Order: sequence, then structure tokens, then C-alpha cells
Amino acid sequence: MILDRLARATDDRLRLSPLTRRAMAKVFPDHWSFMLGEIALYSLVALVLTGVYLTLFFEPSSADRVYHGSYAPLDGTTTSAAYASTLRLSWDVRAGLLIRQTHHWAALVFVAAILVHLARIFFTGAFRKPRELNWLVGVTMLMLALANGFTGYSMPDDLLSGLGLRIIVSVVESIPLVGSWLAFLGLGGEFPSDEMIPRLFVTHVLLVPALLIALVSVHLAIIVRQKHSQFPGPGRTDHNVVGSRLYPSYTLRSLALFAWVLAVLFALGGLVQINPVWLYGPFAPDQASSPAQPDWYVAWGDGALRLFPPWEIHVAGHLVPAPFFPGVVLGGVTFLALYAWPFLERWCGGDRRAHQLLDRPRDHPVRTGIGVTALTFFGVLVVAAGDDIVARLLRVPLYDVLDVFRVLALVLPVLAGALAFLLARALRRGDAARLGDLTGADLRAARGPADGHAVAGGRTPRGTGSAGGTGSAGGTDAPEVPASDRPGERIELWPDGPVWRWRYRDERAGVVLVGNRVVPTAQEAADAARIAYPGVDQVRVPGPPPSPPPGRVRVALRRWGDTALGVSLLAVALRQRRERRRR
Repeated sequence: MILDRLARATDDRLRLSPLTRRAMAKVFPDHWSFMLGEIALYSLVALVLTGVYLTLFFEPSSADRVYHGSYAPLDGTTTSAAYASTLRLSWDVRAGLLIRQTHHWAALVFVAAILVHLARIFFTGAFRKPRELNWLVGVTMLMLALANGFTGYSMPDDLLSGLGLRIIVSVVESIPLVGSWLAFLGLGGEFPSDEMIPRLFVTHVLLVPALLIALVSVHLAIIVRQKHSQFPGPGRTDHNVVGSRLYPSYTLRSLALFAWVLAVLFALGGLVQINPVWLYGPFAPDQASSPAQPDWYVAWGDGALRLFPPWEIHVAGHLVPAPFFPGVVLGGVTFLALYAWPFLERWCGGDRRAHQLLDRPRDHPVRTGIGVTALTFFGVLVVAAGDDIVARLLRVPLYDVLDVFRVLALVLPVLAGALAFLLARALRRGDAARLGDLTGADLRAARGPADGHAVAGGRTPRGTGSAGGTGSAGGTDAPEVPASDRPGERIELWPDGPVWRWRYRDERAGVVLVGNRVVPTAQEAADAARIAYPGVDQVRVPGPPPSPPPGRVRVALRRWGDTALGVSLLAVALRQRRERRRR
């Protein structure tokens, strides 16, 4: 009763009920990929909650402290106050290790969710007009997430994070003319300086989180203002959103995801050890640990530094050191390309229309090939950051491993991008619904020149059907007649075994949208198409031919996979038997 009166009194003064009803009625698409952004949001919430707890016990200072605590190997050792407080957090503060490791895992998941979310937006074309601004906001959040992760990783002042900070300082100092000044201003002196950890702390706890929260708010406000994009499907147009309302269905689903994200993060924090700083020891400028690898989200920079040859050049009398190219140029060009991509694609393709419906990766083979090339290149760099571990496991010289990774960094992305382009083009031109349905004929056709009658998303049907209305059963050799009141548009229906399917085709815009539901009769397919696209004439066309039997390559790969699985199981069984005999 009291709450009801308070709500009514507040609404009488602020008139919030119309806004609340409008917000509760907002519709969100049901596709699972739209939840990737929410995983990033909930990981940020976990970071804030655990970060507040850690701030109460962490001492951001480089002053000397004598550590006295439960970790016996370092008891009585003089370390920095930051490192000593991190040890106390891990060993003496109740739930301190759980919160610290959960915070670290949340940072990893946060960056991963942003990256995968951006990849989904890239491959589906969700960055196109009118969503260019939100793409720029997302790329900026990725850059800030990388920066905040690195500053938090460097604050404990352990030997491993100190080495990473020294590398970053060296990269900054490699910038011609201004590098040494930037490093001096950032650290407050020569590395390692007394102001280093306090400045990292302020950046990690105050500056970057404030920017991230502001950008998240802007990101969500833009989504509310512009409404969600969605994948093509029955009843989905540029003027509506098909899915679940914010309340109650989407709210319950989102809260369940929030609970799962927190549960997984705290399970990782309690069960999976990460960043055991007590094993690394305190940072000392004259010491280094090997093997030493950073977290995965900055490992691409470390891998680039390891693979790039020691080339140095002089420009106008100024030395440009080797770390400048893989450390500064590569990162700068990458983010510049991300910022500019929506405008580059619009300029190259000439497409200036507003897009509310998303692409499938097959609908834009060039974009798909470029994206796979970039992801493969940075994936090789991430693996190359562990070249010393690879050399140790394989028992081969380190420089041989370096040479192999250099070749892979140049060759593998091109091959992966070309393969992705070929597969996307084959899926777009052919009738295959999935990669596994592609045939050799589809791949050969994809290598040929573009079909003048093909349109984006599919190719012209192999047959023709009767025109007008819903047509008569079966196909004929009569030409297809487009709608009289909407020229260039038509609904095509065809039998697919015991069921019926339909698709919308616009010849002028080059658009083909396939209905994602099958129905048992032609009449039901016609009714569904008429509801989705009223006023568009319908024709019946022959369905795609039955899928051919698997080719020799697929059969051979399947047999090799079965053989490899059997050999692996046999080897495991023999190994277990040998171990039992030894016991």
C-alpha cells in the first residue's frame, strides 16, 4: 500500500507512466547472437562489483613495505606496498582471492564478449546506415577495455606484469620525436618511477571506467532510439521488429543470463587459478622470467613484437626503432581501419540506403573474406606470443619456431580469407543451406565469373512457374510475371520434399529473403507470405534439386576422422593399461 501510494505520487509529479509503458513494450529480437552484447554488459557489472571490493584493500603505492602474512616463502621480504597488499588480498583477506580471480576472469570475458559482439556486427552488416555512430562507440569501448585490462594487470607490481609494463614503455618510447616525452609524462619520471602505480590506479579505477560507463549509456540510448536490427524472416521488414517484449519475457530471459554470467565468473574465480602473483615474485628491474606471456587480449601485440624482424630506419636524421612498426603502426592501423570501415564500405559499394535487416555472412563474400583474413592474422599473432612454450613442448629451436610463425602470419590469413570468400560465394549462388551441403559443383561455380542473373542472397531459380495470384499447382515453362502494382517484386513458393517453403524476391534492389519456417501445404505458405508481404504477387517455382550424395573428399575425410578417433581411443586405452601395470 505504501509503495503503491509512493509510486502514484511520483507519477503525478513526473508523469513517468507513459514513458514506462512505452519502454516495457519495446520489442527485442529473439536470436541468440543479440545476447553477446548483454554478456559484455553483465561482465562489466561484475567488474565494477568486484573492483569496489578490491579497492578497499589494495594500496596503490611503490613505497617499500615488509610483507608479513600467511604466504611463508615471502614472509619478511621487502616489497612495494602494491605487491604486499596484493599478497594480503590473496592470502589473508576473507574471500580476497575469490574476488581477485573473479575480477580477472570478468576482465577476460568482458573483452572477449566485446570482440565477438563486434565480429557479429561486422559479418552481418549491422554497422551500416543508420548505425555508424554505434559502431564507432563499440570500437572505442573495445580500445578502452584493452587499456583498462592492461592497467589493472600491471598494478600488482609483480615480476610478470612489470615485464609487460616495461615492454609497453619501450613501445611508446619508440615513437619518433615525442615517444620519450610521452613515456615520461605518463609515468611521472623514468621507468620505474614512484608515480607509476598511483597513476595506473587512477586510470584503472576512475578514468577509464567512467568513460566506459558513459559509452555504454550512449550505446544503449542509441539502440532505444533507433530500435534493434534483425535478421530477415517472415513478417520482418524495415519498419518493424519481431521478437519478445521487454517485459516480462525478455526481462526474465535477460535476468537469467545475468545470473548465469555471474555464476560462471565466480565459478572460474573459485575453481580456476589465474595470475598467481606470489609465484612470480615482486618486480625488480634487473630480473626477468621466462616463459612469460600476457593475457590473450594483448598477446597479439607481444606476438607481433616477437615476429617482426629487427629492422631500423632513419627518417630525417631520426631513428625509427624496430618496435615502432609492430607496436604502434599495427595497432594504430587496425583501429583506424575499424573506425573507417562503415564509410569505406559505403564509398566502395555505393550503398547509401538505411538498413534495418541484417545480412548473412554469405550475402557479402568480400566482407566475409576480409573479416576472416583479419581474425586469422591476429589469431596467429596471439599463438606466436607463446613461441617459447611451443618450442619447449615440441623440443625444437626457438628460431625455427619463429620462422614458421612468420610464414604462417603472411600465408595463413590469405588462404583462410580466400577460402571464406569462396565458401560464402558458393553458398550465396547455390541452393545449399549449410556449409556441409555444398558440393564440388557449387565450389566450381563460385570460382567462375558472376552470373548476370544472380542477385544477393541467392540465384535465379533453375525453372519458371505460373504467374499471378497463387498460381496453379506445379511448374510450367511460362515466364514469371512480377507484381503489377509493385514491379520487380514477387513471392516464390516451392515444394521441399513433404513441406513447402517461400521467399521474397526484389529484382530491382537485388534482395532475396527466404522464410525460415516450413509449412505442410502450399496454401499455408501462400497465407504466410501474404501476411508478411501484402500486395505482392505469388508464383510457384520448382524446388532445388535433391542434394547429391557426398563426394569423395567428404567420404575420405569422414573415414580418416573415424580412423583417427579409433586410433586415439586405442592409444589412450594402452596408456592407461601401462600406467596400471606400473602401479
